[in-house]
Amino acid sequence: MERLELGGTVGNPLSRRKLLGIAAGGAAGAALPAPAWAIGDQRPGAVRPPVLTADDRSVAGQVSARRGLEHLRVLSERIGPRVSGTPAENRAADWIAGVLDSLGYDTTTQPFAAEDIALGSLGAPGGLPADLGWQVGATESGALDTTVRGAVVDAGTGAPEGYPDDVTGRIVLIDFPWVEDPDVLAGTAVARGAAAIVFVSNDHLDHSLAPAFPPWLANPVPIPVVGAGQPQKHRLRALLAAGALPELTVSTRMHRGLTSYNVLAERAHGTGDGPVVMVSAHYDTVIGSPGANDDGSGTVLTLELARVLRHLPVNATLRFALWGSEESGLVGSRHYVAGLPQRERDRIVAVFQNDMVATSWDPAIRYWLLSLAGEPNRSTDEVVAAASRLGYTPHLSAVTERGASDHASFQEVGIAAANFSWRGEDDGWIVLEPPYHSPEDTITHNISLERLQVSMELIASAAYATARNP
Repeated sequence: MERLELGGTVGNPLSRRKLLGIAAGGAAGAALPAPAWAIGDQRPGAVRPPVLTADDRSVAGQVSARRGLEHLRVLSERIGPRVSGTPAENRAADWIAGVLDSLGYDTTTQPFAAEDIALGSLGAPGGLPADLGWQVGATESGALDTTVRGAVVDAGTGAPEGYPDDVTGRIVLIDFPWVEDPDVLAGTAVARGAAAIVFVSNDHLDHSLAPAFPPWLANPVPIPVVGAGQPQKHRLRALLAAGALPELTVSTRMHRGLTSYNVLAERAHGTGDGPVVMVSAHYDTVIGSPGANDDGSGTVLTLELARVLRHLPVNATLRFALWGSEESGLVGSRHYVAGLPQRERDRIVAVFQNDMVATSWDPAIRYWLLSLAGEPNRSTDEVVAAASRLGYTPHLSAVTERGASDHASFQEVGIAAANFSWRGEDDGWIVLEPPYHSPEDTITHNISLERLQVSMELIASAAYATARNP
């Protein structure tokens, strides 16, 4: 893949060498409390000290959430939102492949087509607060491949009677009318001379934060029109009220002819026709989300397990997979599985899919075991056993029916797989942290290194036990 600019913005591209240097310790960002337990210590939230096998000690004592955080800073802070097929997602794939190459794996990238998409970004002189993502959705009915800059005015609901006196050449903030016609509001802004429209999402009724979005307009307009998420809305209006947002820059870009990639790394065992154990995650994000937890956390867990397992004795082929375009409908993993001959499908003993494994949201105290039909399989069995050895059994859910992540692509064809994540407890797997899919899914707002460490230990112990006794 060619070297691409981060996030599709103007600037010098960062090479794989540069990004690997950042991952080695050069990334900036606020410090997080790091796990500080020894291999035999009782873990936070565990009900007793661990009772570990020699194999558990080989992996649980080596995986490092702090090392994972170094990788996560590259993905969520330096690369940022990684929307299917865009330059940022391609850049992430290239960097992930470089990490796996450096570990000595046989690494390949598997391309497939991705859908065209319009995206935007917000900026300001001196920058906007770095604890949020500032990518937004853009409508194809507005001006694309352009940048405008102007003073900011807040038109509230966009009703003509409440409009500011003068919006000529200005960036207008307007509440998006989810149940009414946005074309009327866009038409008013254009008629009054606005340079761009930033539609802002209404607050959700539940506990989650509304994401960035592409506003839908039936009729074309000659100015950029973008959709900002709930955290972006509140921050913009707070800055504006404090007089700290004199100007805003709105950029839009239409991405066409896109290609997304799966990144695959393998350590073959024996003649290469024996059992396979897979550890996987998706590395793409939704629009506007830096994707620290969803699913930067699963991605860095996978990379860290690849590091630890690369030289340990095994009796199966180890395969690590990072999927592109999961957020577009499991496109990457389904493309991979569809291309596997039956004999290759039959080789796969277990797939450990990690999706959202490090949220810092306090109520997410249950570690969920999710399978397509709610039935246990080799993947869930091994994690249950590992949790028992680590003292975490009371925090595990029962094996629960749930698709919507890449484990489903495997289970649809009869391969043992499951999805593992930290979620809320009282109302089941559906209770996700408020920053889910939002611009607030950042390291600052949504990452716990303790939960990431526990996730790494659980999956490392389970996957290694499977690879030792496939």
